[in-house]
Amino acid sequence: MAASELYTKFARVWIPDPEEVWKSAELLKDYKPGDKVLLLHLEEGKDLEYHLDPKTKELPHLRNPDILVGENDLTALSYLHEPAVLHNLRVRFIDSKLIYTYCGIVLVAINPYEQLPIYGEDIINAYSGQNMGDMDPHIFAVAEEAYKQMARDERNQSIIVSGESGAGKTVSAKYAMRYFATVSGSASEANVEEKVLASNPIMESIGNAKTTRNDNSSRFGKYIEIGFDKRYRIIGANMRTYLLEKSRVVFQAEEERNYHIFYQLCASANIPEFKMLRLGNANNFHYTSQGGSPVIEGVDDAKEMAHTRQACTLLGISESYQMGIFRILAGILHLGNVGFASRDSDSCTIPPKHEPLSIFCDLMGVDYEEMCHWLCHRKLATATETYIKPISKLQATNARDALAKHIYAKLFNWIVDHVNQALHSAVKQHSFIGVLDIYGFETFEINSFEQFCINYANEKLQQQFNMHVFKLEQEEYMKEQIPWTLIDFYDNQPCINLIESKMGILDLLDEECKMPKGTDDTWAQKLYNTHLNKCALFEKPRLSNKAFIIQHFADKVEYQCEGFLEKNKDTVFEEQIKVLKSSKFKMLPELFQDDEKAISPTSATSSGRIPLSRTPAKPTKGRPGQMAKEHKKTVGHQFRNSLHLLMETLNATTPHYVRCIKPNDFKFPFTFDEKRAVQQLRACGVLETIRISAAGFPSRWTYQEFFSRYRVLMKQKDVLSDRKQTCKNVLEKLILDKDKYQFGKTKIFFRAGQVAYLEKLRADKLRAACIRIQKTIRGWLLRKKYLRMRKAAITVQRYVRGFQARCYAKFLRRTRAAITIQKYWRMYVVRRRYKITRAATVVLQSYLRGYLARNRYRKILREHKAVIIQKWVRGWLARKHYRRSMRAIIYLQCCFRRMMAKRELKKLKIEARSVERYKKLHIGMENKIMQLQRKVDEQNKDYKCLMEKLTNLEGVYNSETEKLRNDLERLQLSEEEAKVATGRVLSLQEEIAKLRKDLEQTQSEKKSIEERADKYKQETEQLVSSLKEENTLLKQEKETLNHRIVEQAKEMTETMEKKLVEETKQLELDLNDERLRYQNLLNEFSRLEERYDDLKEEMSLMVNVPKPGHKRTDSTHSSNESEYTFSSEIAETEDIPLRTEEPSEKKVPLDMSLFLKLQKRVTELEQEKQAMQDELDRKEEQVLRSKAKEEERPQVRGAELEYESLKRQELESENKKLKNELNELRKALSEKSAPEVTAPGAPAYRVLMEQLATVSEELDVRKEEVLILRSQLVSQKEAIQPKNTMTDSTILLEDVQKMKDKGEIAQAYIGLKETNRSSAMDFHELNEDGELWLVYEGLKQANRLLESQLQAQKRSHENEAEALRGEIQSLKEENNRQQQLLAQNLQLPPEARIEASLQHEITRLTNENLDLMEQLEKQDKTVRKLKKQLKVFAKKIGELEVGQMENISPGQIIDEPIRPVNIPRKEKDFQGMLEYKKEDEQKLVKNLILELKPRGVAVNLIPGLPAYILFMCVRHADYLNDDQKVRSLLTSTINSIKKVLKKRGDDFETVSFWLSNTCRFLHCLKQYSGEEGFMKHNTTRQNEHCLTNFDLAEYRQVLSDLAIQIYQQLVRVLENILQPMIVSGMLEHETIQGVSGVKPTGLRKRTSSIADEGTYTLDSILRQLNSFHSVMCQHGMDPELIKQVVKQMFYIVGAITLNNLLLRKDMCSWSKGMQIRYNVSQLEEWLRDKNLMNSGAKETLEPLIQAAQLLQVKKKTDDDAEAICSMCNALTTAQIVKVLNLYTPVNEFEERVSVSFIRTIQMRLRDRKDSPQLLMDAKHIFPVTFPFNPSSLALETIQIPASLGLGFISRV
Repeated sequence: MAASELYTKFARVWIPDPEEVWKSAELLKDYKPGDKVLLLHLEEGKDLEYHLDPKTKELPHLRNPDILVGENDLTALSYLHEPAVLHNLRVRFIDSKLIYTYCGIVLVAINPYEQLPIYGEDIINAYSGQNMGDMDPHIFAVAEEAYKQMARDERNQSIIVSGESGAGKTVSAKYAMRYFATVSGSASEANVEEKVLASNPIMESIGNAKTTRNDNSSRFGKYIEIGFDKRYRIIGANMRTYLLEKSRVVFQAEEERNYHIFYQLCASANIPEFKMLRLGNANNFHYTSQGGSPVIEGVDDAKEMAHTRQACTLLGISESYQMGIFRILAGILHLGNVGFASRDSDSCTIPPKHEPLSIFCDLMGVDYEEMCHWLCHRKLATATETYIKPISKLQATNARDALAKHIYAKLFNWIVDHVNQALHSAVKQHSFIGVLDIYGFETFEINSFEQFCINYANEKLQQQFNMHVFKLEQEEYMKEQIPWTLIDFYDNQPCINLIESKMGILDLLDEECKMPKGTDDTWAQKLYNTHLNKCALFEKPRLSNKAFIIQHFADKVEYQCEGFLEKNKDTVFEEQIKVLKSSKFKMLPELFQDDEKAISPTSATSSGRIPLSRTPAKPTKGRPGQMAKEHKKTVGHQFRNSLHLLMETLNATTPHYVRCIKPNDFKFPFTFDEKRAVQQLRACGVLETIRISAAGFPSRWTYQEFFSRYRVLMKQKDVLSDRKQTCKNVLEKLILDKDKYQFGKTKIFFRAGQVAYLEKLRADKLRAACIRIQKTIRGWLLRKKYLRMRKAAITVQRYVRGFQARCYAKFLRRTRAAITIQKYWRMYVVRRRYKITRAATVVLQSYLRGYLARNRYRKILREHKAVIIQKWVRGWLARKHYRRSMRAIIYLQCCFRRMMAKRELKKLKIEARSVERYKKLHIGMENKIMQLQRKVDEQNKDYKCLMEKLTNLEGVYNSETEKLRNDLERLQLSEEEAKVATGRVLSLQEEIAKLRKDLEQTQSEKKSIEERADKYKQETEQLVSSLKEENTLLKQEKETLNHRIVEQAKEMTETMEKKLVEETKQLELDLNDERLRYQNLLNEFSRLEERYDDLKEEMSLMVNVPKPGHKRTDSTHSSNESEYTFSSEIAETEDIPLRTEEPSEKKVPLDMSLFLKLQKRVTELEQEKQAMQDELDRKEEQVLRSKAKEEERPQVRGAELEYESLKRQELESENKKLKNELNELRKALSEKSAPEVTAPGAPAYRVLMEQLATVSEELDVRKEEVLILRSQLVSQKEAIQPKNTMTDSTILLEDVQKMKDKGEIAQAYIGLKETNRSSAMDFHELNEDGELWLVYEGLKQANRLLESQLQAQKRSHENEAEALRGEIQSLKEENNRQQQLLAQNLQLPPEARIEASLQHEITRLTNENLDLMEQLEKQDKTVRKLKKQLKVFAKKIGELEVGQMENISPGQIIDEPIRPVNIPRKEKDFQGMLEYKKEDEQKLVKNLILELKPRGVAVNLIPGLPAYILFMCVRHADYLNDDQKVRSLLTSTINSIKKVLKKRGDDFETVSFWLSNTCRFLHCLKQYSGEEGFMKHNTTRQNEHCLTNFDLAEYRQVLSDLAIQIYQQLVRVLENILQPMIVSGMLEHETIQGVSGVKPTGLRKRTSSIADEGTYTLDSILRQLNSFHSVMCQHGMDPELIKQVVKQMFYIVGAITLNNLLLRKDMCSWSKGMQIRYNVSQLEEWLRDKNLMNSGAKETLEPLIQAAQLLQVKKKTDDDAEAICSMCNALTTAQIVKVLNLYTPVNEFEERVSVSFIRTIQMRLRDRKDSPQLLMDAKHIFPVTFPFNPSSLALETIQIPASLGLGFISRV
C-alpha cells in the first residue's frame, strides 16, 4: 500500500511549529498525487493551507492512532518519527505521570523534579525476576535485565547513564546500585552492599555541587564496577573517575556553589572537634562566596556532614584520616583568603603575619616564611643556572588558585583510592556490572576545554551506541531469517578522527603545549591551516580568529581557544609542592607520593582505579639514557587514554542504556518544555535509534498475536489449522505491496505505517459491524417506542385540544384588556422619560459650561506662572554662568600665584642653606620666645581677676534666686485657694440643678406608676388565662417527652451495642497485630537459626585440615549462641568431648586474623564472666535464703491463714454493708407512692436479694472447705520436705550443681544441639592449656542460667503490666460511663432523674455481686488445684515411707511391687501409654520422625498417628515421674522435626504433614493436661489419662512457637509454588476468549496473553489449590487451620495480581477488568465447593475486585467520581490514581481518562487517611492461631502398625 493513500480526509498529521516544535492538524480533504497544498484544520479551531516543499515534496508526518499513544515502548508506535516520539513522551509524562519509557534498547528517564513513591523495597521485589517487557518501564527493570543476563550469559554487563546536568543521571545510577544491593545481597558478613551504597554520600559531597541547572550536579564522571561471586552475590566494587571540574574549587558563577563538602564543613564549624579548623560562615571565604548562593533550599548541610562522616566510618576511613581530610579542605578555604599587595608591576608581597596564610600553614604543617616566599616567587631553571624571580599580583593569585586546585584534585584521588580499598574484596570476582554515570553532550554560549572533552567522550559513546543498535537489529533479522539489507546510519568516526587522530585537534594541542612560546592564538592558526577547508566537520567562525566550530553528532559547537593550553598543561609551581611535601602533617605528603612515580594512563593503581580526572598528569619515570626531566602527560592525553580504556571495557560487556531527559530549565515538577526535550532527544541518540528502527521493519508480531488481533478481517474459509499459513494468505490480500512486510520464522515484520493501515481496516470493519447491529436494534426499539407513543399521543391530543380552546378564549379577553392598559402605561412612561431627559440636559449644560470656564482660567494661570518660572530660571542660569566664570578666574589666579610662590620658595631654600641665614633665624626666634613669655604672664593675671569676679557674681545670683523661689511658692498657694473657692460655687449650682430635675422626675414617675397599675391589673387577668392554656400544653409535652425518653433509651442501647461491636473489632485488630509481631519475631529467629547453621556448615567446609594440628573456632561463635533453648533447661551446659590431634609442621597455616578476633572476644568474655559470677553468687545466696525459709514455712503458712481470715472478715463486713444499703433502698422505694418509680425497681430487688442470699450461703460453705484443706496442707508440709516440679528454680539450680561430670552434661545437651552440625572440631586445644575453652564453657553456662532467669522475670513483669493496663482501661471506661450518665441525668427533669439514679444504683450493685461471684469461682479453682497438690503430696509421702524417693531409677520404680499406684487393675485393660527404653529414644525419633514418609502415613494410617504415639510415650514418662526422660523426649522431638523441615522444607506434603502432627501433639498436651478449660469435651476415660506429675505448659508454648514457624514455612512453600502461576493465570491468560485484543508491541515484547504450551492458566491455579486442599485434608489438619491457610493463599493471589496490574500499563483496560472479575468469580466458586466461604479468603480479594470494577466503570462525570470514591474503599488513594493513570484503551471505541477527572478523584479522596504505599505487601503473613481441637479418639484403642518399625516399644 502506498503511503499517500493514508492521507485521506480526517487523517491527522504533524506540522512544524516554532513554539511547540510540532503541532497536530487534521486533513479537510483527501490528498491526491500532484497537490502542492494541503488544507488543514488545527486543534485550536483555525484552518491552514500547508504548502509542500516543491523540491522534496515530502508530506507531513502522520499521527498515530489514539490507542497507540502513551505506549511503554516507542518502537511499538506505527509511525516512528520525531513528533510521534515527542508526543508519546509528553502524554506519558504530563497525563499519566510516568517518567520512564522504553525506546527499543534505551530507557528514557524524564526528571520529574519531585519525589515519587516508586523506588521502595516493595517495587524492587515486584521487578525482581520479571522479564523486561512484562512490567512497565523502570530503572529497576533495566537493572534486573542486566543482573539476569549476567547470570544467564556469563557475561559482564554495563549500564550507561547519560544526560544533561540536572537530568537525573546520578539519581538513576544510585537507584540501579540500590537494586543490585537489595536483590543480590552480600556474600560475606561485611555488608558490602551497604558499603557500595555508602560510597554515594562521600562522592557526592566531594564531587557534586549546585549549578544553575541542578542543585546536586555531578562535576565528574564515574564508572562503578560492582563485583559478584559465582553465586551472583555482591562481593565488592571498584570506581573509576573522569575529568573532575577543578576550576570550581576557585571560581563559581552566579547562583552556583563550590563542592558540597566545603559548605558542610562551614555548617559544622561549631562541633568541638572542628574548632581547630577555625572555620565560620561560608560567606567569609573567597572560595565559597563567589556564587552568592551558599544555601540550597531544603538541604541541611550540617546533617549532610553527619551522613558523610557516617559513610566514611562505614567504609573504614578512621577518625584520624577523616580529620586529616577536613584539615586539608579547611586549609584550601583559608588559602583562598590569602591576599597579595603589589610592590610594583612585576612583583608582589603578602602582608606580614597574614592571618589566612598562618592558619593555612598551621593546618598543613608547613613553614610560614617558606610558603609566603614561594607564593610570591618562582624558580626559573636554565641549562647552566637557576633564577628566583618575583611574580606579579595577578600571577601570584593564579598560582595560589592552581595550588588549591592541585591539592583538591590530589585529595579527591586519595579519597577515591581509599573508597576502592574499602570496597575491594579478597574473594575472586566472577563477574561484574558496571554503572557509568557520565556527563551528556554540552553546549553553552562560551565553550572551553571542559566542554570539548565532554563532547569528545559523548562522540565515542554515541559511536558505540550506534554500533550496538545496528548489531541488535542485524541479529534479530538473521535470527528470523529475513533478508538483510544494509541500513544507512550516521557514523561519527570522521568527527572522532578529527579530534584524536594524528595531527588532530588533541595532537596539535599537545604539540603546542611543548612549545616554549606556544599560545592559544598560534594553536588556533595551526588548526585553521591543518583542517580548514580540508575537513567538512571543521569550520572557522566569521568574526573570530580565536575560535573553531566542530559539527558533532548532536549539534554544531563553537569552542573558544582561550585557556585551552593552560588547562591542558594544568601547571603548578614545583617549589610550592616541595613545601607541602615537607609538611609535618603526615597525611599531606601521602597525597603527593605518586608524583615521583610513573603511572601511565592505562595502568591501574593498587586499588584498581584508573587516574582519569583533570588532575595534573604524572611525570614518567626516566629510563637509562633518558633526560632527567621529562614533560608530563597533558590532561588531554590522559583523558584520551582513559576514554580508550573505558571503551574497551564497555565493548567487552553487554551495554544497557539509560538516557536522562531534563523536561524544563526551571526545575518545575511535571512541566514539559518541548524545545528542550527535542534538543536532548537529538543529542542522546534516541531519535537515531528510532531512525534505524524505522529504516527497516520496526513493527513485529508473532503469528498467534497477529491472528488474534486481526481475526475480524478474515473470513471463515480463510481460517486454516496452520496459523502461519493463514496469516500469509490474509496479508497477501490486505497488503498488495510485498515489500511492506516480511515473514520470519516466528514473527511477521512490517514496514513503518503498515500496522496503522491494518488498524484502520480493523477499525472500519468493527465500525461497520457496530453500525449494522446498532441499526437493527435502534429500528426495533424505535418501532416499539413509536407504537406506544402513538397510542398515548391520541389520548393526550383530545385533552390538550379542549384545554387549548379554553385557553385561547381566555387569551383573547386578556389581550384586549392588556392593550388598553398598555396605551396609558406607554403614555406615562414616555412623558416621564422626556422630563428626566430635559432635566439631565440642563444639568449637563451647566456642568459643561462651568468646566470650560475653569479650564480657561487654569490655562491663564499656568501661563502666568510659567512666565514667573522662566524669569527665575533665566536669572539662576545667568548667576550660575557668572559663578562658573569667577571660579575659573580664581583658579587661574591660584595657579599663577602658586607658580610664583614656588619660585619664591626655591629662592628661600637656597638662602636657608647658608650659615648667616640660620643665625638671623636664631636671633628672631629668641626675641619671639621672650615676647611669648610676657604674653603668658599677662594672661595669668587676667585669669585671676576674672575668677574673682566670677565668684562674686555667683554669690549674688544665689541670693536672688532664693528670693524668687519664695515668692513663687506664695503665689502658688494663693492660686490654689482661689481654685477651691470657685469649685465650691460651681458644685452648689450643680446640686440645685439636680434637685430641680429630681423633682420633675418624681412627678413624672408618679404618673407612670399609676398607669402601670392599671395595666398590671389587665395583664394579670390575661396571664391567668394564658397559664391555664400553658398548663394543658405542658401536660401534652410531658407525654411526648416520656415517649422521647423511651426512644432515647432504645437509641442508647443500640449505640452502646454498636460501640461494643466496634471496640471488640478494635481489640481483635490489636490482638492480630500482637500475634503478627510475635510471629514475625519467631520468623526472624528461625531465619537467624538457619543463617547460623549455614555459617557453621560454611566454616566446616572452609576449614580443611589434612594433617593433625590445632583447630580454630568459628569466627561467628560467641558465648550467646542463637541455639534453641527452653526456659525449663537453664541448668544444662555444653561440654561435648572432641577429638584432639597432634600439631604438625605440614598443617595449613592458621587464620591469624580470626585467631586474634577470637582472643579479643575471649578477653571481653572474661570481663563479662566476672560480672556474671557476681550475679551468680547473689542468686545462690537467694537460693540458700529460700531454703532457710522453707524450714520456717509452717509459721509463714500460719501468717498466710491469718491474712486470709482477715480478708474474709473484711468481705463479710462489706457484704453486711451491702445488705444494709439494699434494705435502705428498698425502704426508700416503698415510701415513694408514684407507680413509675416503684414498679421498675421491685422485681430487680427481689432478684438481687435472692442472688445475695445464695451467694452468702455458698461463701460460708467455701470458707469452711478452704480452712479444712489448708489445715491439712500445713500438717502434711510439716511432715515432709517438699519436692518441686520441673519448673521449680531451686531444683534446677541443684541439678546444675549435681551435673559436674562432663559425660552427663554432654548427654543432657545433645538433644538441644542442631542435628546438622558438621564433624566435631577440637575446641579444647585452641591454646596450649585449653584455658580459653574452659572460660568459654563456664561463661556459656552462666549466660544461659542468667538468660532463663531474666526471661522468667520479664514474663512476670509483662503479666503484671498487662494486668495493670487492663485495670486502668476498665477504670477509664467506668469513669467515662459515669460521666455520660451524670450528663444524661442533669438533662432529665427531677422526677426522671431520681428514677435514673435508682436504676444506676441497682446496676452497680448487680455488677458488684457478679464480681463477688467471680471471686468465689476463682476460689473454687484454687481449691481444686490444692486438692490436686494434695494427691501429689500423698504420693510423695508414700515414696518417702518406702525410703527410695531420690535413689531409685525409673526402671526400678516400674518394677517396684510396693507402690500400689503402678499395678494395673486388669492385664488387658491398656492405659493408653507406650513404654520404651532410654537408649531407644534416638531410634524412636529416627523411625517416627526423621525417616517417616508422609505420603504412606497419610494414605494408610489414621491422621496424626505420630503425634499420638509421641504423646503416649510422654504419658508413660510422666507416669514414671521421670523428668529427664520427658525433657529428653520432648527436646529430641522438637529438634528432629526442625531437622526434617530443614532437609525437606520445600516439599509441601512434608511441611503440611508435620504442621498437622505438631498441632495434634499440642492439642493432646492441652487435652490431657488436667486443666479444667481443656477437659470439658473429654470422656471419663480420657480424663483418667491426664498427666499427673508434670505441668508441661512451657513446652506447650515451645510447641506453639514451632507450629507457628512450620506454618510460616508452609506459607513460603505455597507462595513459591503459586507465584509463577498467578500473573500468567490471573492476568495474562484469556479465560474468556476474544474479549481482549492484543495491541501492537515494541522491541520489549511482553509475555503473550495467548495460552501456549507450558503457560499457566486459571485452571492450573485451581488444580494447584485442589492439590493443596486435598493434601491438608488427608493429613488431618484442623479445619480452622485449613481456613487460615486458604485465606493466606488467596491473599497472595490477590496481592501479586494487583501489584502486577499496578505496574503494567498494558493490563489496565476494560476487557482486562472483565477477565479479572471472571477469574475472581471462579475462585469464589472454588471456595463454595470446598465450604470455605466463611474463611475470610473472599475478603482478601476485595482490593483486586475493586480494581477490576474501576477498570470497567464510567469515568467522566462528577457522579462517576463520587461512585468510584464510595466503591473503592479497599484501595488506597495512590492505587486508585495509579489505575486511572494507567488505564489504556485497547480499541478506538474506548476513551482515556481525562486529567481533570483524575484531579477530581484526588480532591475527593484528599481527606482519606490511608497508606501512601502503592503496592500491597505480598510477603505479609496473617497471624495464625491454633484453636483448641480435642480428639475423640481413645488412646488405649490406638494400634501401632508394623510398617513404622517401632517394635521396641510396648503398649501399657
